[in-house]
Amino acid sequence: MNPIIIISIISLVIVLLLTASSAGKYVKFVGQACIKVLIGALFLFFLNAFGSYIGLHVPINLLTSSISGFLGIPGVLALACIQLWIL
Repeated sequence: MNPIIIISIISLVIVLLLTASSAGKYVKFVGQACIKVLIGALFLFFLNAFGSYIGLHVPINLLTSSISGFLGIPGVLALACIQLWIL
């Protein structure tokens, strides 16, 4: 075989391996972010279910789910405080 073809094949394999590993990290990050947003929506659902006794309702949308998902329980409490005192 021609040395240029062998070098091209080896270069292509290296590039494919590098892009596959970085794509795997990106997919993992996006997957974890989606799971956190879903957990945040679940937190807000329970907040709305138990908060209905005191007249508390925080809308469940992408922004509030992201806040409560990434910040956890403190984020849910912050959203509840904002809803009660500011809005």
